[in-house]
Amino acid sequence: MNIIESIIVTDDVTLISLQDCPNDITFLAQLFEIISNSDINVDMISQTPAKGGLIDISFTVSSEQLAEVLSSMSTIRCIHKSVKIDILSGNCKISIFGEAMRSNPGVATKVFNVAKEQNINITLITTSEVDISLLIENANCENFVMALKKAFA
Repeated sequence: MNIIESIIVTDDVTLISLQDCPNDITFLAQLFEIISNSDINVDMISQTPAKGGLIDISFTVSSEQLAEVLSSMSTIRCIHKSVKIDILSGNCKISIFGEAMRSNPGVATKVFNVAKEQNINITLITTSEVDISLLIENANCENFVMALKKAFA
């Protein structure tokens, strides 16, 4: 039985990172309401633990929606002037999926070792019991996927 059932690639992904956000569910609800009201589909979401009452939050969107994202982020900055916003385009998301990951330790270790061997920096990571999703530069996508397939063959 293969631990990895599929490796799925999503091209042209933009990373939005917000620093110094209030550690407040009202802020998060407002942020994602503004985004959803602009018909922007959010994918990966990652939040840091609170430090000094502030959090950082990152999420990904399709690069095709960059104009809408810029408008939404402008609205956020008008409401929360202390929030710093970084936008990084030119990424791909690689999702590694397998039901057997649930009961087989070491999958993440193997994935990170493949990245190390390929000298690929990972920009964002999200996981579940059966999925690891990684955001990397578009330029490294094809080689990384081939190396992952070889490692898990």
